[in-house]
Amino acid sequence: MDYTAQEKEYFMREALKEAEKSLAKEEIPIGCVIVKDGKIIGRGHNAREELQQAIMHAEIMAIKEANQREGNWRLLDTTLFVTIEPCVMCSGAIGLARIPQVIYGAANQKFGGAGSLYDILTDARLNHRVEVETGVLEAECAAIMQDFFRKGRQRKKEAKRLAKEGLEE
Repeated sequence: MDYTAQEKEYFMREALKEAEKSLAKEEIPIGCVIVKDGKIIGRGHNAREELQQAIMHAEIMAIKEANQREGNWRLLDTTLFVTIEPCVMCSGAIGLARIPQVIYGAANQKFGGAGSLYDILTDARLNHRVEVETGVLEAECAAIMQDFFRKGRQRKKEAKRLAKEGLEE
């Protein structure tokens, strides 16, 4: 599964479109697509708040859709593109789904399970190892997350200010 730089960027932009769906719902903006034979067979975006389910990460949603589309729990000969490094849970699910290749945009220093904090996808002790590539559209993938959290901090600060003003009146 060799992709040109243009193909990698195209599929990562599709994952960014999924992240935008999360952002529109005030969810942490992470998006994912799974590709087989040059076609997207699964899409997902963060939906924990919307669905009130802790496991509704972008990768889990994309794996579920790809499993249904393929009629198989094994997603052999696929590549998973995700905007942010998969967490420990998602890294485990990727291995269990037998996805052979993961390409992600930006690292996840706090929850990363594919190189930053843990390295589940390439751990030789596990029976399935995944080829991992990082840094595709890294700046764009990091920026959408940074903007989300910056705006969240600004909202909290403003709410605190308004609450304090309300008390002083």
